[in-house]
Amino acid sequence: MPLEHVNGANLYFESTGEGVPVVLCHEFAGDMRAWEPQVRYLARRYRVIAFNYRGYPPSDVPDDPGAYSPDGLVADLLGLLDGLGLDRVHLAGLATGGNLVLNFAIAHPARVRSLVVAGAGAGTVDRSAWLEAAGRFADDIARDGSEGIVANVADAPQRVIFRTKDPRGWQEFVDGMRRLSPAGAEHVMREVLIPRAPVFALAEGIRRLAMPILVMCGDRDGPASEPSRFIRDTAPHAGLAVVPMCGHTLNSEEPDLFNRIAGSFLAAVDAGRWGTWRA
Repeated sequence: MPLEHVNGANLYFESTGEGVPVVLCHEFAGDMRAWEPQVRYLARRYRVIAFNYRGYPPSDVPDDPGAYSPDGLVADLLGLLDGLGLDRVHLAGLATGGNLVLNFAIAHPARVRSLVVAGAGAGTVDRSAWLEAAGRFADDIARDGSEGIVANVADAPQRVIFRTKDPRGWQEFVDGMRRLSPAGAEHVMREVLIPRAPVFALAEGIRRLAMPILVMCGDRDGPASEPSRFIRDTAPHAGLAVVPMCGHTLNSEEPDLFNRIAGSFLAAVDAGRWGTWRA
């Protein structure tokens, strides 16, 4: 089982294909398995690395809450790249992963060829209500385990469209939530998601991002809509793709469309021409 020891924890990863590296960063309510359609598509042209954060087995699940933090998540990604000998990479992240790759690019711009930031920014708008709900979410996980994750996700407005239009895909997603570590999920919610900076607070750093950026958002993903437009409007070389009739989990809800849009973006970047950006 491939593990990389990073900052006191073993991180599980899988590397598929050859070529320019693309690193995929997962959301809170799922893990690297949700990227399977993207791995199969992108590994035809790239070396694709998907990994699980600390708190998501088979990566380590530290008991100490102090082992988790927003900056620590960025440091873990840096440590993984260093451990695998990867210099500059394409980074793609969904939701929590989108926030991660955005913050990583701000902190370590020289390590990033391009960014795909998908469904990111929950907790940026209506922040006080979101923080209150996130605290209840963590309490539900502490009380009910993985069913506390399912209960908070299943009826969220930005999730129900997935359940309606793709019952089989939705069931796979729910089954995946039930395989998560409740202890790890609670730690990540309390120590990473709740304390992280909202996207609007990252404006100065986003303005400095000189790499090409593709922002993606489902048109039914209310919490991510304004932050996605903000990133598009603030970063100098960012474009926005809004996926129609789609919620939060857009890489799983509309994998073919996600792959075509992201794949075209990566090809444009590798060719040295993406909108206002030139290599």
